[in-house]
Amino acid sequence: MEIRKAKTNDIKDIMRIVKKVVPLMRSNGNFQWSDEYPNPEVFQEDIDKNQLWVGLKDSCLVGVIAITDEQSPEYVDAGWDITEEAIVTHRLAVDPDLQGAGLAKLMMNHAEELAKQRGIHILRVDTNSENKATQALFPKLGYEYSGTINLKKHTDPSLRFFCYEKRI
Repeated sequence: MEIRKAKTNDIKDIMRIVKKVVPLMRSNGNFQWSDEYPNPEVFQEDIDKNQLWVGLKDSCLVGVIAITDEQSPEYVDAGWDITEEAIVTHRLAVDPDLQGAGLAKLMMNHAEELAKQRGIHILRVDTNSENKATQALFPKLGYEYSGTINLKKHTDPSLRFFCYEKRI
């Protein structure tokens, strides 16, 4: 799989994946994403900030990941010192037709490579407490569970997010 920075003209294909992923998430009780989030504007903002990457297989867009150094203030509730420089991943999605092929792992590994290139030794990620797939993936990649938080950006205060960290 090739991983490259996303471009504005990728948003249509990114949204195609999101529209396939959201119903699967909902059917598993995971309401982290919806018809309103993530949306094209969120992905355009990621592109504008130079922090969105896409995965391509046979020239077809099959995955997306935001790789940033921005940390939510709520991360302190997981015991993290958010003044420490860290790479944080968000909006990881793989085309459901290709899930299980290791593409999410490759995208997360790309975040780790970027951290190494930038001399950053901490990787952080949060996921909905109902997202069993990422809860299984992150420990396999060497991430350790750090705690549970609420994220104020979500309108549903009952949503809980598990935080994971990897030090390299």
